[in-house]
Amino acid sequence: MRIVLVSRIDDAGALRYTASLARELEDLGHDIALEEGTARHFGNEGIPFEKIDGDLVVVVGGDGSVLLTVHQMKKQVPVLGINWGEVGFLADLEPDEARAFFAAHESGFQVERRLRVNLSVNGKPLGDALNEGLVVTDRPAKMLRFGVYVDGTPAERFRADGLLISTPTGSTAYAMSAGGPIVDPQIEGFLLVPLAPYMLSSRPHLISTGRNLEITLETEKPAHLVIDGQSTFELEKEATITVKMSEQPALFVYTGKPFFEKVNHKLRNL
Repeated sequence: MRIVLVSRIDDAGALRYTASLARELEDLGHDIALEEGTARHFGNEGIPFEKIDGDLVVVVGGDGSVLLTVHQMKKQVPVLGINWGEVGFLADLEPDEARAFFAAHESGFQVERRLRVNLSVNGKPLGDALNEGLVVTDRPAKMLRFGVYVDGTPAERFRADGLLISTPTGSTAYAMSAGGPIVDPQIEGFLLVPLAPYMLSSRPHLISTGRNLEITLETEKPAHLVIDGQSTFELEKEATITVKMSEQPALFVYTGKPFFEKVNHKLRNL
């Protein structure tokens, strides 16, 4: 297989592990390349994120490293995360499990598709999110006013500190911390979670991807849309955010660990 390795570059242990893993994968007969930033720390030239191609991308890092990799790849390639972070919902394998996994899967692996959300503002496409798009003011303690329209029908209107437009994958991230439900990643839907809403009646919504979903923002305050914590866009005083399902889902290697088993294990060990 053609495998591209991506490592956290702020952790010497992760870099050493990545170098060791590269040698072991080469010994198994795989064609190994390094992502550009990772390769630079070894004094080599690598592949820029946007040019990554091949059979598999292995990310040594936490959920942030996985999100960055998925966000930057122009063409989605199956991703396997090796957890070198805190929780690791997106990084299925622990470092001491990786070698046995590759030895047992030399001929191939099963791939899971994960929905990504495509976000446009006033008709301008801004990008895809694997976890969430976050709408917030850049001034603390200032509230924003939102309107939610489903198939053109007003569904909700509320004031809040912000709004999370999350995928089922992102339901165990910021959305969960904000009071949203844990959503089975096999469900195709958009999760809307208000941040500290003014009225207690403003609750999270799970909306089918088959619906036409638009969110209006009416504010005199500076606001931003942040996609997966990676890209930030300034919003106009009156903005309409169009929410669609991305044409390119994220692809993850299935390691044999069921989703709800991971939820139970990781949430009990935070």
